[in-house]
Amino acid sequence: MSKPQPCQAEACDLQSCLSKYTYEPQKCDRSLRKLYECCQRMYDSKNEMGTESTSLESTACPMEIVVKRWLKDNPGRGKI
Repeated sequence: MSKPQPCQAEACDLQSCLSKYTYEPQKCDRSLRKLYECCQRMYDSKNEMGTESTSLESTACPMEIVVKRWLKDNPGRGKI
């Protein structure tokens, strides 16, 4: 059995929310923020390790530059 990937739970929560609110995706903003903040923590940890370690990768996360840009463009009201 494979090890769960980082941020998988947040990605599943977002997918569930989007399925529930098909015509109102803005209701899923909180879930999206939680996923992107999780992804940023994963990338920060990976960068601190100073390695190209594949142990800190996740198919649940977009590329690091996308995460950084989205968080910069959508500065929330603090951490969730």
